[in-house]
Amino acid sequence: MYQLEEKIWFWVLVIIPVIILLFLMLQFWKNRAQKNFANKEVLKKLSPNQSLFKSILKVTIWCLAFACLAIALVNPKIGTKLETVKREGVDIVFAVDVSKSMLAEDIAPNRLDKSKQLVTQIINTLASDRVGIIAYAAKAFPQLPITTDYGAAKMFLQNMNTDMLSSQGTAINEAIKLSETYFDNDEQTNRVLIIISDGEDHFGQSAIREAEAASEQGIRIFTIGVGDVKGGPIPMKRNGITLNYKKDRQGETVITRLNEENLKSIASAANGFYINGSNTNEVVEAIRDVLNKMDKKEFESKEFADFKDQFQWFLALAIFLLFIDIFLLERKTAWLKRLNLFNENL
Repeated sequence: MYQLEEKIWFWVLVIIPVIILLFLMLQFWKNRAQKNFANKEVLKKLSPNQSLFKSILKVTIWCLAFACLAIALVNPKIGTKLETVKREGVDIVFAVDVSKSMLAEDIAPNRLDKSKQLVTQIINTLASDRVGIIAYAAKAFPQLPITTDYGAAKMFLQNMNTDMLSSQGTAINEAIKLSETYFDNDEQTNRVLIIISDGEDHFGQSAIREAEAASEQGIRIFTIGVGDVKGGPIPMKRNGITLNYKKDRQGETVITRLNEENLKSIASAANGFYINGSNTNEVVEAIRDVLNKMDKKEFESKEFADFKDQFQWFLALAIFLLFIDIFLLERKTAWLKRLNLFNENL
């Protein structure tokens, strides 16, 4: 396991293409100047030891030195010991709607991106709770099992899109049913399912029945609605450009609306409540208040400890490369003459 302490220093790598560009411009200028001064045969007699290979080698060393320096500034750290850590927290499963209706832009930037923002902000407020992620449309798919790795949770979350499930539609009941398999202890009283959706459901009352069954198992369900009750069309895009809007069989533009009543009914059936997701701060505060009032479960997790700095190796290599560059001349050496690299003697 590794960590990157100061990722902003990766910007130092921008120097490398600048060095290469300046080198190419210098070579172009030198070639033009030499042609104006004398022809090729005369130049070889005047400077027989001039080596293009040595110039390229020096530029390569400079680029490698700056790359090592950038990595040293970033300061990579490697975990040297795996420890078992005891924590207390709540198990939270996020069920994110990835059906096509989540592409509607009645809430900026669109419903799905807003859902990702909400989940990310909630995760940012957590300390020792475990999280899991489910993606669902017409079917539910386990995206990330219960874990304390918030970084992995955010990564999986950002990769979610409306094309990840081939079967389209919205089946909230499938997401609720799948969430029951995420919790490893039937006696837990601190199990939470947070559903983020526009509330459209193509399976009628089955979601409410499934929510009631989940409640009997001690799972509380909170629903977050994303979208507008007035609704909006579903854009069909290519390369970020809207080409058209989704139409029904009669050729009419489909208008998808936030169904708050459905989400309220599902939450109510599982001892939870509904939150409108238009205001991110209000959503985060509401969820945080609920989690703080819940009983905490003690669990164990494996974590890397004793992360050790590794910058010194890259710094030493950068200094070594620059030291070599000092003694590296641009003139040919005897072995280079024999190799005749780049046909320089022709």
